Amino acid sequence: MQIWVDADACPRVIKDILFRAAERVRVPVTLVANQPLTVPRSPYIRTLRVAAGFDVADNEIMRCAEAGDLVVTADIPLAAEVIDKGAHALNPRGEMYTTDSIRQRLNMRDFMDTLRASGIQTGGPAALGQRDRQAFANALDRFLAQHAARTSS
Repeated sequence: MQIWVDADACPRVIKDILFRAAERVRVPVTLVANQPLTVPRSPYIRTLRVAAGFDVADNEIMRCAEAGDLVVTADIPLAAEVIDKGAHALNPRGEMYTTDSIRQRLNMRDFMDTLRASGIQTGGPAALGQRDRQAFANALDRFLAQHAARTSS
């Protein structure tokens, strides 16, 4: 099992939580981005720099992620693709996407795109708050504990 991070838009505080988890449970974490990233020196943490361009990082994550891996992303289409591939998807606000919830999110995303295309201002997501950071840390810990239980039995 490996953790893949859609790192271009991932908040620094979420990356820090992932870095601590990588060290604590010795799980490989790969941050995929189209810009250079600074990460702690660790045998469990690495970066993968891809060319700039639309969906280049997403496509690389899809190419590399395997069933059972965890992908951290706020990108709904990427989350849907990794779930279809048998991997897991967690957003930076702590929501673990499921087959059912990702379909609902895709429908809502398409609806909001339609509204924006018609000129309606829909605004963006609220700033990431302490509650979101805690929800992410809790969801990550639950996932890692469940995965450890599966691999040890």
